[in-house]
Amino acid sequence: MTPTREAELYTTVLDLVREVGYDSLTMDAVAARTRCSKATLYRQWTGKPQLVAEALRHEKPATLAGIDTGSLRGDFAAVVAQMNELRMEQDTALMRGVLQAAHAHPDLLAALRELLVIPELSSLDALLGQAVERGEVPADTAALSYVSYALLGSVIAHQLLEDKAADPAFVGNYIDAVVLPSLGV
Repeated sequence: MTPTREAELYTTVLDLVREVGYDSLTMDAVAARTRCSKATLYRQWTGKPQLVAEALRHEKPATLAGIDTGSLRGDFAAVVAQMNELRMEQDTALMRGVLQAAHAHPDLLAALRELLVIPELSSLDALLGQAVERGEVPADTAALSYVSYALLGSVIAHQLLEDKAADPAFVGNYIDAVVLPSLGV
């Protein structure tokens, strides 16, 4: 399968998840919409959970990997600069639906953890590790272990409290007001 064809397939998968939800998504529907055989789908992906998780990974631009501006504040500013307000709103709605489905489908949760969560956590750990190496954050700072929870929690809480997805301005302000001070920056 060519990279272009694979990208089209991933877009179709996410469109179908947005339209019908994870539970109603079928490999038959993906095959019909993309005009490929189910056999082709199953040769490439072990099943629906892996296909959806890989589609999400493909559509989500890398936000943390390889960022090193020379300061933790600059690194986080570079992450926020990559964020697109409309995209965040669409992604938040999509991820909320997929995460709800993950509660009922352990195989989906495992695929999401393997293909999305663990790589992002590793990238965040590397970003924070750079700050420790530069001497910006002491290695024994207790808050280092909680940065991922704070960032994810702020995005989820924003939706609950404001009835709208967090935007890049909110994320940037949250990082400046909460995350960086908790790390002593």
